[in-house]
Order: sequence, then C-alpha cells, then structure tokens
Amino acid sequence: SDELDCPGLAMNCQCDMNQDIKLELSAHPHSMRRVVNIIIAVERLKHIKEMSSGKFCEDALLNFFMENVIEERLVKPLNVTPIYCKSSRTLQCTVCDKYKKTLVQSNKLTNEDLHLKAVTLNAGTIQYKVRFSMSTYVTSAPQNNGQAVCLGISNSNLYIACSQSGGSSPVLLLKEVNGPLDTIKTNDPNEYDSLLFFRKETGTAYNTFESVKYPGWFITTAFDDWKRVEMNQVPTDRTTNFTLED
Repeated sequence: SDELDCPGLAMNCQCDMNQDIKLELSAHPHSMRRVVNIIIAVERLKHIKEMSSGKFCEDALLNFFMENVIEERLVKPLNVTPIYCKSSRTLQCTVCDKYKKTLVQSNKLTNEDLHLKAVTLNAGTIQYKVRFSMSTYVTSAPQNNGQAVCLGISNSNLYIACSQSGGSSPVLLLKEVNGPLDTIKTNDPNEYDSLLFFRKETGTAYNTFESVKYPGWFITTAFDDWKRVEMNQVPTDRTTNFTLED
C-alpha cells in the first residue's frame, strides 16, 4: 500500500502529495527572512513527499507545519503623547509637612517675591495658612507613580509648578494660569504639564508629590521654620512627606 498508517487514530486521514498545495500570503510586505523561511519549508516538504510515496497522514502534515512554519511579527512602539483629563474629584485642603509646619504664601507675611514657605503657625497667625484646591487627573498612560493632581491656591489663579530654565535644576514656583485646565498634554507648549504632580500615599497619613514633567523631583520642606518650599531629588535631608488637612 502507498498509504502510511497513523497509530492511535480512529481513522486514517491522508493528504495526497500529488495534488497542488495552496499557499496564501497576506498583503503585508515580507522581509527576506520570511522568504527564506518559505523556501526552506518547501524544500523540506519535497523531502517528506519523496519519503512517503506520495501520501502521508494528517498528524505528519500537522507536525511538519508546527516545526517549520515560523510566524514573524513586527511590533512598532507607538509614540503616544499622554493626555491628562481633569476628573470631577476636587479636594479642598491645607498642606502640612511631617513636622507640622503649614504652607503659607510669602507675600502674606513679608514683602518678598511670591513663593511658598513652611511655617509653624499659632492661634494668632493661623489665618495665613494657604488653602489649596487639589484637582485629580486621569490618563490612559500607566500611573505607577501615583495619582496625577494639580495644586491650585483656592480663590486664585495660582498653581504650584515645577519649572526649569535653561540647564538649571527644576524649581518650585507659583504659576498664574487663566483657564479651566480641563486637559493637559505632556510637553504642553504653555508648560501646563509643569503643574502636574504624582500624589502617592505613603504609610497611613503621609503624601508625596513628584513632578510629572521632571520625574524624580519632589516637593520638599526644610526642618527649620520660614524656609522656602523647594523641589529636590531624593534622597535628601529635606522632608518629602505631607499631610492634607481640612
């Protein structure tokens, strides 16, 4: 008989090698590697045809294709610019560091340029504490570093920003913004992405705020009173831990 038995099968399934084999190729452009793979596969198929006297069973055909057909995929990474969209969640709060110092505006207490300081307040100066409106943002990009937020000073158009000028290190400043900031794009021409921070909860009460635009740079305060709030990389002798108070 010209037929090869296939043990273990209820019936013999045979493929006549004298018949044409239809090979379908997709319309995508192929590399030379794929062409070589097809040529090698055809040569091996001819060899199997000679050995099987023209016919071989379904298992042999299946094994041949499993061993010789190579699927090649070309994955091209997409350069997608992350877009952050403001959600309906907004928290009204004051911000204190782990030493119980409260963030205040410098020009409310002194005649200095506009910036934030960390100060231990008492009953007579508690009115100077800055109240923030913390807006949360959502994005399709992975947010492994925390929840994206903007820290705006309530009843004003001032926001905490992490900005860089030339080749200097990023600095913390108060940026004046006119507009709702409903969406913020990475590398925004107006540098609105400098307003975004990743808020991450650490422990049971503390929060850290890392710049989205400049990863690795955190909002920090010094141990001593009346020192400027700054951006620093960790590790640092300044604290990066803050609590949010009502």
